Amino acid sequence: MDIRMAVTDLDGTLLRGDKSLSTYTLRMIERVRAYGILFVVATARPIRTVKSISALRFDAGIFHNGAVVYDGAACVGKAGIENPREIALRILRDRPDCGIGIEAEDVLYENFDAGSIWPGLSYTYTRDFSELSGKTADKILVRAGSAAELESFRAYLPENLYIQLSENAVGMVMNRAATKLNGIRCLAARHGIAMEEIVAFGDDLNDVEMLRGCGCGVAVVNAPPQVKEAANTVCAEGDADGVARWLEKNCVRVKAGRLAGGLAARRAE
Repeated sequence: MDIRMAVTDLDGTLLRGDKSLSTYTLRMIERVRAYGILFVVATARPIRTVKSISALRFDAGIFHNGAVVYDGAACVGKAGIENPREIALRILRDRPDCGIGIEAEDVLYENFDAGSIWPGLSYTYTRDFSELSGKTADKILVRAGSAAELESFRAYLPENLYIQLSENAVGMVMNRAATKLNGIRCLAARHGIAMEEIVAFGDDLNDVEMLRGCGCGVAVVNAPPQVKEAANTVCAEGDADGVARWLEKNCVRVKAGRLAGGLAARRAE
């Protein structure tokens, strides 16, 4: 398989436990890009927190689990949530103590302390989400600590939205068109890349679809069983530079070998 695009999740996959990247991983990313392989991040994170990762460079980004897609500096895809405030208020009428967050226009509005889940995360506190009147959201977050609790929120959602558990702490509510795989398809079409020419790396339930949908799906070794079952193979965890080591072995060395072989053949002519 000739890999032309590499797509990776961030937290729990490319990043180390302290949310940093090693010098080796950064070097491998640049070598992959230098060989013409499109390097894409696919994450549930908003754009602002990805930009805060020191020295990370990428060609395209899939943010909010696919609600926002960027190709370079251009936004090329959006799948938002209309009337997010109405959904939040509907939940709060029945569950006044429910912790809810709404991402819109790259700002997080929450009625609880977001730092209790994501230490250091910046957000705007709100009581009634009046700031969201008339706005379209990228994502709605609800505090949910189990799959059973997550299921109880489905009754509040219109048919065009879905909810998915993340980090065993929050339910992410998104437009059904907002998935990492749909973001990958959008970017692949723009660059004339076949799905078979794409490798995807992930570690969580929201990565399963893209692991199955790309030519090669690689799960982190400590991912849940259902994630590893969806993958073709596994790599080491972020603290061991697993994604970078896989890329070096299967992309960088392969490209370098071909280049060396081509040069040798031309010299022999």
